[in-house]
Amino acid sequence: MLTIAVTAESADETRVAVSPETVKKLTAMGAKVRVQSGAGARSFFSDDALRAQGAEIAGSAAEALSGADILLKVRRPAAEEISQLKPGAMVFSILNPYDDRAGLEALAATKASLFAMEFMPRITRAQSMDVLSSQANLAGYKAVVDGASMFGQALPMMMTAAGTVPAAKIFIMGVGVAGLQAIATARRLGGIVSATDVRPATKEQVQSLGAKFIAVEDDEFKQAQTAAGYAKAMSAEYQKKQAELVANHIKIQDIVITTALIPGRPAPRLITKAMVESMKPGSVIVDLAAERGGNCELTVPGQTTTVGGVRIAGPITLAATLPFNASSLYAKNLLAFLETMIDKKEKALKVNWADETVTGTLVAKDGAIIHPNLAAAS
Repeated sequence: MLTIAVTAESADETRVAVSPETVKKLTAMGAKVRVQSGAGARSFFSDDALRAQGAEIAGSAAEALSGADILLKVRRPAAEEISQLKPGAMVFSILNPYDDRAGLEALAATKASLFAMEFMPRITRAQSMDVLSSQANLAGYKAVVDGASMFGQALPMMMTAAGTVPAAKIFIMGVGVAGLQAIATARRLGGIVSATDVRPATKEQVQSLGAKFIAVEDDEFKQAQTAAGYAKAMSAEYQKKQAELVANHIKIQDIVITTALIPGRPAPRLITKAMVESMKPGSVIVDLAAERGGNCELTVPGQTTTVGGVRIAGPITLAATLPFNASSLYAKNLLAFLETMIDKKEKALKVNWADETVTGTLVAKDGAIIHPNLAAAS
């Protein structure tokens, strides 16, 4: 029988890689799902709730891992965990493969097949497997909620007998999944919303959500998107023109949320110290790129700081502050991927190693790092 192991995450990770809903569906496909006791507690998935849907609750990580065919994790597991699986087992997690190369090589040396879920190709049939999108959607929402709380003033315009409360001005920098959700949430809360991005395709998306689009729309701007839908690195000349436009716009904003990330590279700097100093006291910046150094020059990853009365938040994995939702969506991403690899009739693994979703996410196999984005560094 195909055995899937799920172990508890590190103390600073609230999410888990399985939910009662996905346990039920995996067991219906013939898999045994073995979950370490307490693994889902921080996501509000009790052992009883998981057991009720067919999970086998293991008393320890070692018991959950022993002889399993597949390990599901949120964060990169330790080599010691993988060594307790079957030889050649499959591991699915957010591997952060660009970080800690030595650690990644140690995992590869176990000869397990390692899948980095954040490498999932951005193709139509893989949308349900896209962990970056599922987590970024929540992060965009939470960034606005946290920013509104930090701002300490009302967001919508209020007309009262005592006078009018003006609507807050909210500026979203980077219009990917997180940015779009931030725009939608800020609009629902009644803010006056504007947004910027170097990709021309985002202009229509921003306007369709009722926000104003801010960008230098020259010839370079029209070519500023990769085939995969990511932003390209822009020339120094364009960055200077865009920075001037943003500098004039940002000084009148109440809340700024930055979301710009380029895979495998430091976050682009969008907000300078001078821009922060031009903002009004009481303004707020929420920097969702903090884990890659931040879009704001003054961001301190994992902390909230105050500069000249402007509060700058640098949250790490903001989606994890909504653990029930984040775990539910992440578990569904994993389920959607596993469904393509499990033969429902034979109730056994049947992996198409040539499938685009497999080749796109497979980082290591048979003891070697093989992903084209990583193999050159070996």
